[in-house]
Amino acid sequence: MSKPPLLVIAAGGTGGHMFPAQALAEVMLARGWRVKLSTDARGARYTGGFPEAVEIEQISSATFARGGLLAKAMVPFRILAGTLGSAFGMLRDKPSVVVGFGGYPSIPALGASWMLRLPRMIHEQNGVLGRVNELFAKRVDVVACGTWPTTLPDGIDGVHVGNPVRASVLERAGAGYIAPGDYPMELLVMGGSQGARILSDVIPPAIAALPMDMLRNVRISHQAREEDGPRVSEYYAENGINADVQPFFHDVPRRMSEAQLVISRSGASSIADLTVIGRPSILIPFAAAAGDHQVANAQGLVDAEAAILIRENAASQEILTEHIQMILSNGAAAQTMANRALSLGKPEAAETLADMVQNLTAKEPTQ
Repeated sequence: MSKPPLLVIAAGGTGGHMFPAQALAEVMLARGWRVKLSTDARGARYTGGFPEAVEIEQISSATFARGGLLAKAMVPFRILAGTLGSAFGMLRDKPSVVVGFGGYPSIPALGASWMLRLPRMIHEQNGVLGRVNELFAKRVDVVACGTWPTTLPDGIDGVHVGNPVRASVLERAGAGYIAPGDYPMELLVMGGSQGARILSDVIPPAIAALPMDMLRNVRISHQAREEDGPRVSEYYAENGINADVQPFFHDVPRRMSEAQLVISRSGASSIADLTVIGRPSILIPFAAAAGDHQVANAQGLVDAEAAILIRENAASQEILTEHIQMILSNGAAAQTMANRALSLGKPEAAETLADMVQNLTAKEPTQ
């Protein structure tokens, strides 16, 4: 009896890469495929939400962005070792398709699939190609884009798919929005899977400065770096603010669906979740993001008047207080923002990407 077809997913070690990879894995397993995730030790830390049926393969990879001179000198050798290891693995158990989601840990599997001329594609979550996806854009059969438009190399046509969201997000898709008013309200503060120090520095005092009749109704879920958590919790407590501060929320879809307002970085996965669930937001793009891609990610929501964008260098306590108060004091406007965010959602993105994977099995791969 022949084995079911195998999909190899290659992804890096942040939520922005791993969440859409997880979403595709869930759909492909449901379609009867086998799924293997190729990542490195750092990426493996983000695999807790993947279905148990997904085989996790840790490979050797590296980046020039970290470490000293010796570590940088070893980067080509570690990548080569990982690529050869991936190639031998693919010769033993040949994948029908290889899909890369970006991040340097995806280099070995994508490199091996290119060497072996296997059907392959990449999915770019952001409005600007990451370095690894840019490297492989001309060496794959299809470039799927999560944000539209996406800046692509000359001669490359992308397919607008949207960013796949996990099953736990789809369960909350279009969840009814309770507009803010004179009753308990939830605020969700997210700094991406790595946390964000500026959000921990500025947002607690911005919330504390809200009028008392509004503040008494507010409960905060605040994602903060582990090293920042104690002082953030202490600040909220000293100001009598009901807050749950954690380094990582494993139930973001529930918290987001219950929130009247989300204050967040504008990573691609966060934007996808906001549009599939449908919530008003204040977005503070990560200023050091490559190619300023977090601003590009946020642009669709901003243009639709579903979100307010505040540049990191302008994110003062006073400005944040003003915008938070403006949204929480106008229920009708907040409801409109939620509706407009929802209108931009692509809850079908994972299914669309899965269709593209299956279509690739019948196509001759790019040389």
